[in-house]
Amino acid sequence: MEDEETCALAVEDVVKVYRAHRSEVRAVDGVSFRIGPGTTFGLVGESGSGKSTVARCALHLVTPTSGRSLVRGQDPARVRGRALRRLRAGTGMVFQNPMAAFDPRMRVRDSIAEPLRTHLRLSGAEIRRRVDELLDEVGLAATHGDRLPHQLSGGQCQRAGVARAIATGPRLVVLDEPTSALDVSVQAQVLNLLQRLKHERALSYLLISHDLDVVRYMSDEVGVMRQGSIVESGPAATVLSAPSHDYTRRLLAAMPPTPGAPGLPTGSDERRILL
Repeated sequence: MEDEETCALAVEDVVKVYRAHRSEVRAVDGVSFRIGPGTTFGLVGESGSGKSTVARCALHLVTPTSGRSLVRGQDPARVRGRALRRLRAGTGMVFQNPMAAFDPRMRVRDSIAEPLRTHLRLSGAEIRRRVDELLDEVGLAATHGDRLPHQLSGGQCQRAGVARAIATGPRLVVLDEPTSALDVSVQAQVLNLLQRLKHERALSYLLISHDLDVVRYMSDEVGVMRQGSIVESGPAATVLSAPSHDYTRRLLAAMPPTPGAPGLPTGSDERRILL
């Protein structure tokens, strides 16, 4: 088990209860898992199972009712000021809808530059150079940065979202359904980009998805969520090929056969980077 300070993310018995009109909903119910350095933990489950709420609790974007999360050994709920800004700079997030993740009135390069301005003391020329480097790293031209979000395709906009997520050099990135809003033809390109960046930058990912093919391709470890709880977890190859929980078996049985899923390798080539 990883030391707390080297573990990218440790989620420990997190509970999130929403209360309204004298009733309560346990959106997350005692979830625990760890993400080691340079690895991907996939959270899979049907819509409403609590996956995204877990991620927001883990980064303390919403306050858990109980339990805690540690990002590289630090609890976001217990740090303030510069320490909290450093912790925020060390995490990134790629959202489900790339178009909605950007201010429609801002040029793409200005949106990518926002975390650089917030967390790093750089001159205007340095920020522009860094943004151009980030655009190139995710497969976009510098001219793409001068456009508004609606002037990019969905795949280009998500690449720009990835550039913004890695702008400050984080070690942990949350991927919240990163390809579900994209055309099938470009989904594999974005997944391969994420895999390449993972290896080149030694990133750790928390991947949230309902797509078992995506989770199988991307993940080292996987947790299966149902009604706010993780009902099964372990190495992705084991859980998704020989599940022990009946719910996991039902999820796998409900997936249509995908022998030709565009761009997603199968079998021994599952982890291969294609770009």
